[in-house]
Amino acid sequence: MPSTVAARPVRRAAEEADLRLVDGALAAAMAVLVAVIAAADLEGTGRAGALAYLFAAGFGALLLARRHAPRLVLVLTVLGIFVYYVFQLPPIGIALPAVAALFSAAEADRTRSAAAAGAVLVSVAAYFRVDEGLPAAYLVSYDLLTDVALVAAAIALGVSVRARRELRAHQERLRALAAAEERHEAGRRMQAEKAGIARDLHDTIGHTMSVIAVHSNVAAEAVGRDDEAVARALEQIRAAASTTLRELRTTVKLLRTPGADPAERGSIGLAGLPQLVATAEDAGVEVTARIDVDPDELDATIDAAAYRILQESLTNVLRHSGARHALVEARLRDGTLELRIADDGRGASPDTGAAGGGRGLAGMAERAGLLGGSFAAGPRDSRARGGSGFQVRATLPRRLEP
Repeated sequence: MPSTVAARPVRRAAEEADLRLVDGALAAAMAVLVAVIAAADLEGTGRAGALAYLFAAGFGALLLARRHAPRLVLVLTVLGIFVYYVFQLPPIGIALPAVAALFSAAEADRTRSAAAAGAVLVSVAAYFRVDEGLPAAYLVSYDLLTDVALVAAAIALGVSVRARRELRAHQERLRALAAAEERHEAGRRMQAEKAGIARDLHDTIGHTMSVIAVHSNVAAEAVGRDDEAVARALEQIRAAASTTLRELRTTVKLLRTPGADPAERGSIGLAGLPQLVATAEDAGVEVTARIDVDPDELDATIDAAAYRILQESLTNVLRHSGARHALVEARLRDGTLELRIADDGRGASPDTGAAGGGRGLAGMAERAGLLGGSFAAGPRDSRARGGSGFQVRATLPRRLEP
């Protein structure tokens, strides 16, 4: 990016130098053309001298300013043509010296000024030709048509060049907007993937750490008194850690694989709910599970999201509520997956929504919202205090919209 930015002034300077070269060549060509026509003195005035050549040089010099002051150049060119003929110098035509000025004005979006100047030139030329006694047929078929054709061609060419330039500029803006939108979309996708990974890591590691904490306390209290309880607790810790390590390896492998589908992050789903229930019960919470859902009826993404919501909810039960009983429900109704997790613990606490840096309830709500579902969490009985318990409700679509 820095090299591109640094190259822009150099490229702009080169383009401006090219334009100055073009203007210089055009000015020289106009001066030479007018001088040659004046020197030819087709009507034999005998006045092809220094003054005529000075006018020729002036008509050419005006074109050097055609990009910066096109309207002024046009006005001075028209006045110069009239003054030239006032001095009765050799005829050089009316429209020819003004062709470049007319083109420049039209190119600079001064089309009305160019058309007005062209009309004035042609009208004045026709008036003086009639005053000189030229036949009307000759005037219309030769002088008038030639002047009108030159004026119209110059203006039309200027308008065409401006239109092409504006079209290119518009296309450049569209390309720039498309590139910016593509960068924004890429950033948005990256943020979405990072958020998804963060939610999964929070749910997985948070659940595992809660299980480890509970069973570590069990093991610590049973040391020296109940070796079997210690062994069971350590086995639960080992199993939880092993499961988490497998999921972490899957996540890392996914991140290292270009073009991998985030849905491949793990084969989790409601089929794994019995293991969650067993883990919670081993930690001392009696869980009643009412699952009336066939996981095959759900999209894989919905199935995984439902599992994560139930997992995080049970983690909060273990970590915060002090509950002895928990209820887990999952059922399909009218194409919508309904989830409910309730406990008989202390109810809501400040830590419940802020666990893991705010990734607890907020993470579940975000997960449900991204899939077009809904989420609500709060005390089971808002009128009770202390032991009212806590519940989480979530809905998810059975299938994602294509």
